[in-house]
Amino acid sequence: METKIGIVQDGWSLPERIFGNRDRMQGLHLMRAAAAHLGLYGNDLEETFYPNCLSDSDGDKLDASKYNYVITFSKDRLPPVDPRGFWSLTMYDKDQFLVENPLNRYSIGDRSELKYGEDGSLVLYLQHESPGASKESNWLPTPNGEFKLTMRIYIPLPEGLDPLYCPPPVQKAGEISE
Repeated sequence: METKIGIVQDGWSLPERIFGNRDRMQGLHLMRAAAAHLGLYGNDLEETFYPNCLSDSDGDKLDASKYNYVITFSKDRLPPVDPRGFWSLTMYDKDQFLVENPLNRYSIGDRSELKYGEDGSLVLYLQHESPGASKESNWLPTPNGEFKLTMRIYIPLPEGLDPLYCPPPVQKAGEISE
């Protein structure tokens, strides 16, 4: 028996309704087991949506020992969050641990002091070394190796759930020279 927990699009895993109360999850034993494995104590989809990045726009594993990366949100593609909520993007190493870094920054989001483009777009820099002082406000430091990303959208807007919101793809921004 196969249990579908979501879809994969543009390198992001978009989990559907995998968490819920006892009544909602009644009889869905495989789904409950998968949800517990992925994130014990997760919230209902209407409370928090958890896209996870699996690969870059080329389908390759995320590896900051080889590449620098960016995520570019156009103004109309920012995470769809209710004004009472917020969104964040958290950096993990390949073993799902937070990544030590010189900024002591482990996540970045709409409550961070970000710099937006004149057109309302947002570029986030995902790399091991600083992208430069003028871009550090939008830098989420990576380990010097493989990494994973989890976005959390707390109180997503209904239009972000049907269809499920997919963040922009993570794109290579330059190869690391040795």
